Amino acid sequence: QVQLVESGGGLVQPGGSLRLSCVASGRFVVINDMGWYRQAPGKQRDLVATITSGGTTNYADSIKGRFTISRDNAKNTIYLQMNSLKPEDTAVYYCNAYGNRGWGFTFNSWGQGTQVTVSL
Repeated sequence: QVQLVESGGGLVQPGGSLRLSCVASGRFVVINDMGWYRQAPGKQRDLVATITSGGTTNYADSIKGRFTISRDNAKNTIYLQMNSLKPEDTAVYYCNAYGNRGWGFTFNSWGQGTQVTVSL
């Protein structure tokens, strides 16, 4: 599987901004789609945003207009720029990567997560 490492989380006041990064590494794999998911205490893990290798993006309604996902294929890295943060955005944010291992096999990998806390 691909190894994913997230960074950039932290404590921020409402209305503030954070930029998350996720670096993917692995041999003999082709990464197709990557994305960000989040899980708040007592809640399910939900989609935040996804991006294909071609740059097509998809966002959850709850964060549209506030968050932006981007990708640097040369670095196997995705980013999540989070602006106008709200307390409801508090969660552990996970990076996800989906792709091919060859011969019809696929993989679906998750990072360890990075904590984002929005509070006064």
